[in-house]
Amino acid sequence: MIIDTHAHYDDEQFDADRAELLGQMREGGVGLIVNAGSTLESWDRIVNLTEKYPFVYGAIGIHPDEAGALTEADMERMRELLDLPKIVAAGEIGLDYYWDKSGHDIQKRWFIRQLEIAREKDMPVIIHSREAAADTMEIMEKHAAGMRAVIHCYSYSPEMAEAYVKMGYYIGIGGVVTFKNAKKLKNVVEQIPLTSIVLETDCPYLAPEPYRGKRNCSLYLPYVAEQIAELKNVSAEEVVRQTEINSRKLYGLPEADPDSVQKPVSRS
Repeated sequence: MIIDTHAHYDDEQFDADRAELLGQMREGGVGLIVNAGSTLESWDRIVNLTEKYPFVYGAIGIHPDEAGALTEADMERMRELLDLPKIVAAGEIGLDYYWDKSGHDIQKRWFIRQLEIAREKDMPVIIHSREAAADTMEIMEKHAAGMRAVIHCYSYSPEMAEAYVKMGYYIGIGGVVTFKNAKKLKNVVEQIPLTSIVLETDCPYLAPEPYRGKRNCSLYLPYVAEQIAELKNVSAEEVVRQTEINSRKLYGLPEADPDSVQKPVSRS
């Protein structure tokens, strides 16, 4: 089955048809979804989604754009929510120097703080890093050694991806890999082992071709799997099979439901 390791179904873009869309996932071959946190307000919505849908799991964390308003009281709330049975990771957390809404020092402070909490809880982490390659690597080396982690929406060099893989981390690959101009990301996929790749959407953002520019959803992940398969010279079914194994290892997800139905992934 397909596992979407990073989605945002709590986003208001899904308010009109969330239930209808999530009701199509099993038929579309999507077996599990991990809905990642980004704001304080998203946390309760994520918990509600995990309670309503058996196949939806959650991650609790604060996106670096929101770090400027964080307090230790928020960290205590994060600790509590990470104890819930269907919350499987801390995230998304990290650094974003593209928007740089909170300033570098504040972002780094709360990134490290959330890593500390994740380590305390023995939880994997979902890492957001945009135009902050060196600082992210430095913090991960110093504060996340030995932890389970995924570098979400990977956008750096193949060499850095290989370094993260050597650290035991996974690389999140989504719709961008299907873009014609995404040569660097395609090179990343070619160079790192399939055993270090997980599928993700970041929906409602970053829809793959042929839906680029439209609202993304987990049902489009077969396009990502097919592109990875082409780059790795394997079948799309093998990409789905191996990334499912990887995702379960990353998040400690339960074994597959024997009654689940795997639909063909081919879109041709």
